[in-house]
Amino acid sequence: MIQVLYISYDGMTDSLGRSQVLPYLEGLSQRGYKITLISAEKPQPFAQYGKSTAKLISNIGIDWHPIKYTKRPPIISTLVDVFKMQRLALKLHHTKQFNIVHCRSYISAFIGLRLQKQYNCRFVFDMRGFYADERVDGQIWDTKKTIYRLVYNFFKKKEKAFMSCSSAIISLTQNAKKEILTWNLPNVNDEKITVIPCCADLQLFDYNKTSNTQTQQLRNQLNINNNQFVISYLGSVGTWYMLPQMLDFFKQLQKHKLDAIFLLITRDNKQSIIDAAKAKGIDEQFLRIVPAQRNEVPQLLALSSASVFFIKPAWSKKASSPTKLAELMGMGIPTITNRGVGDVDTVMEQNPSGYLINSWDTNSYEEIIAKMLGNTTDNRQATRELANNEFSLIGGINKYAAVYERIM
Repeated sequence: MIQVLYISYDGMTDSLGRSQVLPYLEGLSQRGYKITLISAEKPQPFAQYGKSTAKLISNIGIDWHPIKYTKRPPIISTLVDVFKMQRLALKLHHTKQFNIVHCRSYISAFIGLRLQKQYNCRFVFDMRGFYADERVDGQIWDTKKTIYRLVYNFFKKKEKAFMSCSSAIISLTQNAKKEILTWNLPNVNDEKITVIPCCADLQLFDYNKTSNTQTQQLRNQLNINNNQFVISYLGSVGTWYMLPQMLDFFKQLQKHKLDAIFLLITRDNKQSIIDAAKAKGIDEQFLRIVPAQRNEVPQLLALSSASVFFIKPAWSKKASSPTKLAELMGMGIPTITNRGVGDVDTVMEQNPSGYLINSWDTNSYEEIIAKMLGNTTDNRQATRELANNEFSLIGGINKYAAVYERIM
């Protein structure tokens, strides 16, 4: 039996861990891989969901070893967590003798590189994105400051080592793969890089499985009548997601749909969103801000007439694959987004319910709104079929299993 150590700096009690890690690991476990999981858990979600998550992970046959995530001080806290994860990984290796160490993103990859060099484990570098460049583009690291410039340069150097020394590289996008291949790194070629986008559980995100009765109950609960146009947004609104521009789009939509509702399905601070809307001249009565558990999201999305998400199109985002696109397409929902992020352009140009915006101005908003409101064809099934082709969870699991088989 092949022993796999999976290391994630994202917590399993976070929504991202539940949606983008555990479904893959469950599928790989079912294929006979013996998986041990190390993750860094933030105190608040761990206190709230730790027990239920532990039960879920145990039920799918995975041996989970969470550590406590350290938040402060910056940089030093991350070093502390790397040390804790590495110490734990080495201890577990002595008893389990891992064949593969699968590292999600760059922080975890430090441990993978250590195990690869010290014990000749197969090291899978699941990069997720251009980490250091995302920190700079997202204005988290200010490279005008010496400390952050040094940290950035350190990570860019390590990035090359992770890629060259790994047994396999996982990229979220074809766009990022093409970029990496132009770097001409030793031991990095086309075959070594497998593209696996952020997939979605399309058994869960399926408009065919939503209940008309529950949809009506939610409408009543949220005070939305059957004739109101509902445009939704799913997920957090920080760092990359352009809330002010999405509010501008909604305000322009209201000129055509006077009583349109903006439904934000998010756990982010409600008051900060309300304040941002008021600054744009949008009355709070047109907002519905609803936190939701993962299993509640599809039914809430079923309220949508359309959905919108705008992402800052920085250079680093060519490596990004927004999970929400896969989930929205699985639900057959018309979606408005912007160009310049990962492989989104390619997918959206094939999506019969997809609308790509070129710039954030009134003319662009008007053009998209006119196209969207003028399209009365029911494209839900065609949109869902495209989602199945591009973002199927089963397809993602099969690709991971193929990588494991190849490197072993």
